[in-house]
Amino acid sequence: MPTQMHRIKDTTPDADTQRKIQALKKPFGRVLDTATGLGYTAIQAAQTAQMVVTIELDAAVIAICKANPWSQGLFTNPKIHPLLGDSFNLVNMFEDGFFNAIIHDPPTLSLAGLLYSQELYLRFYRILKNNGRLFHYVGNPDSRSGASVGRGVVQRLRKAGFKTTPKSRAFGILAQK
Repeated sequence: MPTQMHRIKDTTPDADTQRKIQALKKPFGRVLDTATGLGYTAIQAAQTAQMVVTIELDAAVIAICKANPWSQGLFTNPKIHPLLGDSFNLVNMFEDGFFNAIIHDPPTLSLAGLLYSQELYLRFYRILKNNGRLFHYVGNPDSRSGASVGRGVVQRLRKAGFKTTPKSRAFGILAQK
């Protein structure tokens, strides 16, 4: 079964991406995008950010991006730096306070449990600048699974030191260091 990379019910991938960017409040400086997918988030973030590092686990997804005309900014925009690998491990290579913002839009909890872990949120806290912001996509807050995942995410983010605010329209949580 193919993995869906963007919300499509009652929205478009472009509108979904725009809501995530708006929830983050206009990303600037250095931005980390932890799950490239089709690259729409990194491309939109690069409109206001000085640099976007985007990480994708699956080389097949990068191949899809290369064939997708709407993903070409990943490879042509000099502000975007794509990395291939596991976000959980690759975030360790960044120094403390390196990023102004993080956009974390992982696959579902059942597919990528480490991307919802306390350990990763501690790593995010370390690599964010003071007052840095993290947008974490969690799914539909009105669904049983989205509400459950969201509660766990909020609990772990707060334990890591973040202040959290729900962003229901964007199906996520805004966390601030």
